[in-house]
Amino acid sequence: MSTSQYETFEAYDPYGAPGAHGGGGAHGAQGAYAEHGVYDAPVVPGVHDAVTQGYGVAAYGGDTYRPAYEISAEVGARAAAAGQAQAYASEPGEPGEPALPRQGGRVPQSGAPEPGVRAGAGRRAARRRKARYIQRPDSAVRRLLPQALVVAFLAGGTTAFLAKDKAIELTVDGRPRVLHTFADDVTELLADEGVRVGAHDVVAPARGAELASGDEVAVRYGRPVRLTLDGQRREVWTTARTVDGALTQMGVRAEGAYLSASRSQNIGRAGLALDVRTERTVTILADGRTRTIRTNAATVREAVEEAGVTLHGQDTTSVPQAGFPRDGQTVTVLRVTEGKEVHEEAIPFEVRRTPDPTEFNGTEVIERTGRPGLRRVTYYLRTVNGVRQKPRRERSVMVREPRAQLVKVGTKPHPDSVKGADGLNWHGLAACESGGRPAAVDPSGTYGGLYQFDTHTWHSLGGSGRPQDASAEEQTFRAKKLYTKRGSTPWPHCGARLHG
Repeated sequence: MSTSQYETFEAYDPYGAPGAHGGGGAHGAQGAYAEHGVYDAPVVPGVHDAVTQGYGVAAYGGDTYRPAYEISAEVGARAAAAGQAQAYASEPGEPGEPALPRQGGRVPQSGAPEPGVRAGAGRRAARRRKARYIQRPDSAVRRLLPQALVVAFLAGGTTAFLAKDKAIELTVDGRPRVLHTFADDVTELLADEGVRVGAHDVVAPARGAELASGDEVAVRYGRPVRLTLDGQRREVWTTARTVDGALTQMGVRAEGAYLSASRSQNIGRAGLALDVRTERTVTILADGRTRTIRTNAATVREAVEEAGVTLHGQDTTSVPQAGFPRDGQTVTVLRVTEGKEVHEEAIPFEVRRTPDPTEFNGTEVIERTGRPGLRRVTYYLRTVNGVRQKPRRERSVMVREPRAQLVKVGTKPHPDSVKGADGLNWHGLAACESGGRPAAVDPSGTYGGLYQFDTHTWHSLGGSGRPQDASAEEQTFRAKKLYTKRGSTPWPHCGARLHG
């Protein structure tokens, strides 16, 4: 083959021998590459060492402060070129021809040709292989260009990746950890980490705050506490994880107080019930003495017992014993004694009156005497600090039923007069005998009425019952009848008044 292209490279000795056209060796090879416009083609390391100078710093004008993506692209391109050259260096030749040596290898040389082969056969085969290699620069560049672009893109993406990445310390409910995130703010960070935040939870910094590398984010979960403070019940929320921390947050003074849970006890997410009784001053008045104590008792009775006062039987206090003792409260102990008394009480009888036409008008005659009934009543007696209270009626038992009294009431008209006695001074006699009182009875109970009749005399004159129970008109009528029979002798001391 006698083309000028191959004749040009006949002067090139790939193993460093002097060329036929001058400029042999490494420099001749460099000139030959430059002449055919393939100076930038990949060069097999170790074989064409002189050509590698074209990829040095001088090829870029000596600028050592280029951007990272440019340097990364260049490094990627060199690596790809080296890999492609390696592939070419190991590519087998035409049938019957030996393969090119790999990186760092050389074709065996000696002063005489190998047996059965002409002396120039090796050099021609080498020239043909080199010519075939040099004819492929466009294909190699096309394969290397996408690889270089990918490396440059990755270098730029890495720079952006590193700019967005942030190192954040996230503490969730007291458990810290350091993480890397691309989140722009606290809300996005919590969402990425699957941390749910409720209305009673606290986030610092606040949700929506922007993040920068090195920031610290803390999440404290809210916990419900069913608090009974000095007898008052309510539910509060706290982000503290211990009882002591919760008391501090709520501003509860725990010194000297009673706590239903230890101050070091942890509070779970479900919360807990907590009873707190702070220390208070209570004054106890009992048995004439005053005692002032400091206590965190739950009830008034407990405070009284702490003061050394014992309640017996029905003893009580001025305030409910089950009540909560307040600070500064005064409690009076009431010593109580109880008892019962039974009394028998009379039940008045009923008086039933019936009309009687045989008796004069205004005359009442007892047909049956009444009898009172009897009942037994039990009373509850109570004495407080020596003072007797009003008895309280507990029960009543009937012992005897009362019996009604029956009375006949006369309806017969009185006679107009009694012959021989109408003109006498009956008013003066009545005033002298009974003071003018129809129901008067002498101290002995023998005589009664205006004119002091005895019962026998009264009945003999037609009267019924007792004289003091009859009307004044009837008594005067009976007295006139007595005068017509016996004169004034029935009234030895006052009879003279009849004529005065």
